[in-house]
Amino acid sequence: MTRSPYSSPASRRQFLALSGGALAATALAAAGCSAPDDGASTADAADASEGSKTLTRIGLDYPFTQLPLYSTLVKLSTAAAKKHDVSLLTTSDAGNPDTQATNLTTWITQKMPAIVSFPMVFEATEAMAKRALDAGLIWVTYGGSLEHQSADIQFSFLEGGTLLGEAAAKWANEQLGGKGKVAFLTDGTIQLGRERTKGMIDAFTKNAPGVDVVAREQAIDPDTGLSKSRAVLAKHPDLNLILGVTDAAAYGGFKALQQTGRKATDAKTFVGGQDGAAPSLLAIKQGTFYRASAALAPKDIANAVVDVPLAVAAGKANPSVQVPITLVGRGDTATIDDLLAQNS
Repeated sequence: MTRSPYSSPASRRQFLALSGGALAATALAAAGCSAPDDGASTADAADASEGSKTLTRIGLDYPFTQLPLYSTLVKLSTAAAKKHDVSLLTTSDAGNPDTQATNLTTWITQKMPAIVSFPMVFEATEAMAKRALDAGLIWVTYGGSLEHQSADIQFSFLEGGTLLGEAAAKWANEQLGGKGKVAFLTDGTIQLGRERTKGMIDAFTKNAPGVDVVAREQAIDPDTGLSKSRAVLAKHPDLNLILGVTDAAAYGGFKALQQTGRKATDAKTFVGGQDGAAPSLLAIKQGTFYRASAALAPKDIANAVVDVPLAVAAGKANPSVQVPITLVGRGDTATIDDLLAQNS
């Protein structure tokens, strides 16, 4: 599995500086993360360094707090941890790689026994993950792979994009006669985004070659999806399809289309995304032109956040997991209701 690149060069340099340990001396005071409880006993750290089968704390570092999945993930992971008498602590990175570096440095300094981290800058995080392992801590990479890690959690990235691209192409062939215009909201910054983007674009363009690709815009959150889609619509008001690397971005496209006068039930429009975010699932269920999502079950992810580090601590071989993904559309009412219940 390849490692992932990166945010902007400037941000990347800052992150590299931070992850190199420059802030180690001050990180404890400066970090905005939830500090490990003071029950972080010497015994706990020693246990971790010796590969103990007992974990009492897991740190979840999920930086994209702006995504709808974040609060759901924290709630369900906390509940899953509680079943194992484990405390789950979280960072507050606010989507900033420098803040993420500071918070992770804090946890390594404090010897958080197990860290589950979704790196914003995979290359720079490599050195940090190595320091965690050298300190005897468990490091689980979320949303990709690092060379230095105990295990990883992935979400069938390529498959999710492929499922969405195939479904959209099938719709375009059936409803538009294989013609029309499509815009892709993509992500080229991390492994997850790059693989989802590739699956989405490759599957769509292969199966609907007569549809014109008029835009490929970087967008993972609703605000960016909205602004980028509005810009595309200014040039192409007859745009038929918007496909997103996340449901959050695609939902921004969904709102942009409505703001420019498109009826929510327009028969010649298709919007789809990935993740299974609640607003998108509701729009699908209501019969709008938000027609599909390559959806993850939040409980599956939350369980992996807890089960994978516990498996590492227990010495299980090959504890990494691939969380399954399912394409849902208008007719999948029972599945949508189940996913919405998990998100509530």
